[in-house]
Amino acid sequence: MPAEWAPHRGTWLSWPHRESSWPERFAPVPGVFVEIVRQLSAVEEVHINVTGPEMAAGVSALLAIAGIPSIDLGRAWATSGRVFLHHNPTNDAWCRDHGPCFVQRTVGGRTEEAIIDWGYNAWGGKYPPFDADDVIPSRIGAEYGIPVFHPGVIMEGGSLDVNGRGTLLTTESCLLHANRNPSLTRAQIEQALRDYLGVRHILWLGDGIEGDDTDGHIDDLTRFTDAETVVTVVEDDPADPNYAPLKENLRRLAMMRDQDGAPFRIVTLPMPPASYVGEQRLPASYANFYIANELVLLPAYHPPTDAVARDVLQRCFPSRRVVLVDSRDLVWGLGSFHCVTQQWPES
Repeated sequence: MPAEWAPHRGTWLSWPHRESSWPERFAPVPGVFVEIVRQLSAVEEVHINVTGPEMAAGVSALLAIAGIPSIDLGRAWATSGRVFLHHNPTNDAWCRDHGPCFVQRTVGGRTEEAIIDWGYNAWGGKYPPFDADDVIPSRIGAEYGIPVFHPGVIMEGGSLDVNGRGTLLTTESCLLHANRNPSLTRAQIEQALRDYLGVRHILWLGDGIEGDDTDGHIDDLTRFTDAETVVTVVEDDPADPNYAPLKENLRRLAMMRDQDGAPFRIVTLPMPPASYVGEQRLPASYANFYIANELVLLPAYHPPTDAVARDVLQRCFPSRRVVLVDSRDLVWGLGSFHCVTQQWPES
């Protein structure tokens, strides 16, 4: 599995339509997706799953208002641009977790690609139905003639991060949770990751952040920014529920080594101030950024900490622009930019 910063052919999204995912605050969410498409389509292709012709027409109209041309592959509209609409019905918008996981190999000097279609159960059966989301990778593979492998293991894209050199980061709280693969041992889960993603070195952090309904996805905690560097979120307030688990994860990272036995360069990111919907803590995290060609999409929550996080990531990605985009409405659905995107590596 290539690292996220490897060159992309494009990015996959699933257009939002499940209003219950953003209770009483869905109205601004399509506009957030328009801004995501606007940013990404300037640097790479954008492929959007839509439920059918009616949604395709609505999405095309929204994009057109923003000056973004699109191509509806269900009707083969003859328009120019780098945004493509695919008639793939979905249950929800979290394409990082239900979308295709692309892997590559080199044979005879040529790069070949395949798709891993992990099982998907909406984070332990929390939000049925999820049957349409579960088959998205296979539908995309059939459309493009890309081989698809089915490990028979529940796994979400947001639960893992790779450095492209053989090392994978994940969390015990998610992958070892009984609501994912109760019949599999830790060793069996590790073997599946080795077999299907080509990694050979697997590192485990502990618990996730407060309010994360995914049981602790790595993309809210710690991310590779290059093969030797990780950024990890920390909480400075000892009274905050995130203080102890993030401190423990930082301690573990300091003890970890890469696939060659070398320690990682560890860079810390702040946490934004806590925000709530009623009693629900929102899982706002600057670790939920997305690395695209030439730019990094960074969720914005709170101007003072936004600026610090942007400066930290800009130093990590000197050849890319770090772009802050308001994520206060998107995170109402308990996820941000990394959660709704899935990279399609260039082959």
